[in-house]
Amino acid sequence: MNGTAGTEFDVIVVGAGPTGLLLAGDLAAAGVNVTVVERRPHEISNMTRAFGVHARTLELLDARDLADELVHKGTPVTRLRFFRKLSLDLSRLHSRFPFLLITPQYEVERLLERRAVAAGVDFRYGTELRALHQDDGTVTAEVTGADGTPGTLRARYLVGTDGHRSAVRRELGLPFPGGAVIRSIVLADVRLAEEPGELLTVNGTGETFAFIAPFGDGWYRVMGWNRHRQVPDSEPVGLDEVREIARLALGSDYGMHDARWISRFHSDERQVPAYRTGRVFLAGDAAHVHSPAGGQGMNTGLQDAANLSWKLASVLRGEAPDPEALLDSYHAERHPVGTMVLRSSGALVRLAMARNPFERTARALGAAFLNAVRPAATKAMGMISGIGIAYRAERGAHPLAGRRAPDLALTEGRLYELLRKGQFVLVAPQGAAPQAPGVPLPGRVIRASWANSARQDTVLVRPDGYIAWAAEA
Repeated sequence: MNGTAGTEFDVIVVGAGPTGLLLAGDLAAAGVNVTVVERRPHEISNMTRAFGVHARTLELLDARDLADELVHKGTPVTRLRFFRKLSLDLSRLHSRFPFLLITPQYEVERLLERRAVAAGVDFRYGTELRALHQDDGTVTAEVTGADGTPGTLRARYLVGTDGHRSAVRRELGLPFPGGAVIRSIVLADVRLAEEPGELLTVNGTGETFAFIAPFGDGWYRVMGWNRHRQVPDSEPVGLDEVREIARLALGSDYGMHDARWISRFHSDERQVPAYRTGRVFLAGDAAHVHSPAGGQGMNTGLQDAANLSWKLASVLRGEAPDPEALLDSYHAERHPVGTMVLRSSGALVRLAMARNPFERTARALGAAFLNAVRPAATKAMGMISGIGIAYRAERGAHPLAGRRAPDLALTEGRLYELLRKGQFVLVAPQGAAPQAPGVPLPGRVIRASWANSARQDTVLVRPDGYIAWAAEA
């Protein structure tokens, strides 16, 4: 699977995590010549931080015919509880996937890598980016191969999906402003002698917080923090420390034993100011990092990739009327989302760490408000799950423009089944010639009709499942 031939590509993707794998697979499926450069050897580890896939991400995986297989392997959770007072009922989400799927990151990576390989992606594992240069037409990447041999790769575009210590971001000279929001978090994968009462078990006391989630195969992911045990990431961590945090925060350690992995880390809140620099783009943790609260990290990166992939493919195939504006729209749409995720996840972790009476009272009042006011709870669930995220539309546009398209029922089948072809979908009333008057349509469009004969509006859905344009009859 390690590519050895060829140095000229349409796109170089640096980083073979979930974001890079989805992006590369999309590009290759669209006929783009793409290579993935990954400094690690080819090995998908079962030791991973991310554990949950939200509804919007599952919809995007459904548009790639991967969601059902992933759901079959995972554990759906329909209710999120925070601070023992706030309860969010995910079953009310208007989605084919009204739940949080508990499944380890390596399962997501396996599916995405399999798809990318089948699409013809060139993989170069054990290869490290050393430098990059760009001019008006080309990006040049200087790399070192697995055997230490230097090499040069060239492409029309390059995307850095290489994590929070991104070599691409370093080579661009971009700042990564922010700082640590929480230090000395412990992670462990363990077995339990006693099964928790909830699928997701979480609580914060102000002095400690802990979280337990099942992988569905007998292993549980435990995350915890103790205000009185703030030590460097390099400080060893044992199962006794994890047990103590769980007892303090949750009232029980549930008989934790047989840890297969224990780690200590700190969580930063950072965001790069520009997701695009010329012919180079940043996505995922290379562009933004934030607290693990809400489980939005991997999900946000995958949604970055889904936004960028079709735009790059359209430009490379010569189908974009204004290529620069289309590529600029990646930053314009995704940077505000990254900012929102930083703020929401940061708010959750700060509420969990609340210790003085005023903060704890505010937390209790906020939980009571969300429990009592259904629209507010629905909006909160939409932001966490991703299905409530929308992109800013042009002034005067139809109210649906920029919004996520649900899995519409069409005479030709489900919308997200049609999106598996990686094309726009134009949906019009039954019996009408599907068209979008006055709108320049992209080069590849699937035309479809509403299954509901009463609907008279017309919508144009982008390959990433957002509505580009809409009109009434």
